[in-house]
Amino acid sequence: MAKRILAWSPIRELMKKSGAEMVSKDAVDALISILEEKAIALTTRALEFCRHADRKKLTKEDMDLAISM
Repeated sequence: MAKRILAWSPIRELMKKSGAEMVSKDAVDALISILEEKAIALTTRALEFCRHADRKKLTKEDMDLAISM
């Protein structure tokens, strides 16, 4: 299994706050995997906007644009 970037415990807590009484480790791992993949894809897209604008710093506006697409 690849090393995770997102912490396990806060994701589990988020799932519990969403109504899950009990959460398996596999369920948390599955959600972390999806969240990390989505974060990488959105950041990659936002970087395209950043580079197109000839900037080095990724901004909230770059992320907002990537999310909206």
